[in-house]
Amino acid sequence: MTVRRGLAVLLLAGLASLLGAAPSAGAADTGMLRLAHLSPDTPSVDVYVDSVSSPDTGIVLSGVGYGTVSGYQSVPAGTYTVSMRSAGAPVTSAPVLSTTVTVDAGAAFTVAGVGPFAQLGLEVLDDDLTPPAQGQARARVVNASQTLTPASVGLVGGESLSADLAFPELTDYVSLPGGATTLQVAGSSGTPTDIPVDLASGSSYTVLLLDGDAGVQVQTVLDAASPGVVPTGGVEAGAGGSAGSTVPLALGGVALVALVGSGLAAGRRLPRRGAAARHAAH
Repeated sequence: MTVRRGLAVLLLAGLASLLGAAPSAGAADTGMLRLAHLSPDTPSVDVYVDSVSSPDTGIVLSGVGYGTVSGYQSVPAGTYTVSMRSAGAPVTSAPVLSTTVTVDAGAAFTVAGVGPFAQLGLEVLDDDLTPPAQGQARARVVNASQTLTPASVGLVGGESLSADLAFPELTDYVSLPGGATTLQVAGSSGTPTDIPVDLASGSSYTVLLLDGDAGVQVQTVLDAASPGVVPTGGVEAGAGGSAGSTVPLALGGVALVALVGSGLAAGRRLPRRGAAARHAAH
């Protein structure tokens, strides 16, 4: 956990050094950007982020491991290159993966490493931070668990967030009643497990399914809070840098850990392109 907290600090410090003093999230010429490692069997990587418009400026995030999700950072609208190299690989070596993301003004994106190591890909996730209707919350699911596939997630006696969601797929947002509720998580076999969560009215969440040392972890991460406030910065608790509480549960013989915190979202695959970062963040 200490390592992941450090990574979150490195990410934010690095983006700050890359982009300078960022304007507020609501500024007309800025967007939001964050990073995630969601490939269960992929070793730690070094992540390079470069501004295409300022090629001599960049950052390096060292030793980013599975389950790490950064906070949003307000960045100037423009195109960025995100590259991954094996942890400790020379900066001159070819990236394992690389992609570009164009951050539009007023939009939010997550760049995530997804899939099994043998088919590892970078996905740019388009994050819709539009506030839900009054009294409602919104949530969607990303299945980043090879153990729990296909997976089903829904409210007990209510709305389904996903049904038979294969690894590493994701769903669209679903509107749900705001407030304390219970998620029901199930695999292709076994008894569903009930997980109490609090989905605050006016807020949007992503539910992550992750493989952990004790089994599958269910992590609810905050995308945007009422009244449309986008969370920025790292949070010092839970898997992937997200705050939360842990509850040991059973799920068809697989241990389950529930966490409630802040951090991720959905998208499209882009072509791979390489670019070396210029400066390391310390």
